Amino acid sequence: MAATKSGNKSAKARKGALAVRTGKRSLAKVSPLSQDPHAVKDTREKVLEVAIGHEVRAFRKKLGITVADLAATTNLSIGMLSKIENGITSPSLTTLQTLSHALGVPLTAFFRRFEEDRNAVFVKAGQGVDVERRGTRAGHQYNLLGYIASNTAGVMVEPYLITLTEDSDVFPTFQHDGMEFLYMLEGEVVYRHANNLFRMLPGDSLFFDADAAHGPEELTKLPIRYLSIIAYRQTGTE
Repeated sequence: MAATKSGNKSAKARKGALAVRTGKRSLAKVSPLSQDPHAVKDTREKVLEVAIGHEVRAFRKKLGITVADLAATTNLSIGMLSKIENGITSPSLTTLQTLSHALGVPLTAFFRRFEEDRNAVFVKAGQGVDVERRGTRAGHQYNLLGYIASNTAGVMVEPYLITLTEDSDVFPTFQHDGMEFLYMLEGEVVYRHANNLFRMLPGDSLFFDADAAHGPEELTKLPIRYLSIIAYRQTGTE
């Protein structure tokens, strides 16, 4: 039994070394995420403070000035400005008016993020929209599951359910702006990204820069179904 465990450990070590040599990046090589996906935001009043602070910092950085520069212009202390930008304190209307004059923006601009709509898209099973994309002519079925565009960041997110069947061809020549995330649901496919090949099974995921050539290289086990989530900046946004 001990020999078996040792052999398993050696096999895992060889597999990890192979992934590094072939340019594949494992989660073990990635720094831990700083965000808590289950975190609950504070009260609405606190969210308002954070939203105001975010806008003050964004406008200040857009002007290319430091906190000290803004403090000198507004006669507010650096400590107070730091608290405002970090959402620790609630600035008075007089303080906000002073900041709006110093930053050259209307007073209402500080509330933009707080008042921004928070959208959600719910799609019942089988009710997504079939769309024409570049791979459609190769027998790839694209079912759009919704989309949300961020007004402030200018980012578009498009989730697709992609289905490949016996009538589908390999089509490894997709290339577009943004990032893409794949999550395998059914079947088996060898997926290409640039010069790397990834054998994907249900439960596997792949997150990559979509500017490199990518797409299915080998349809190993049909039917194949996977989620594709594409995020990119909208044309014409700063």
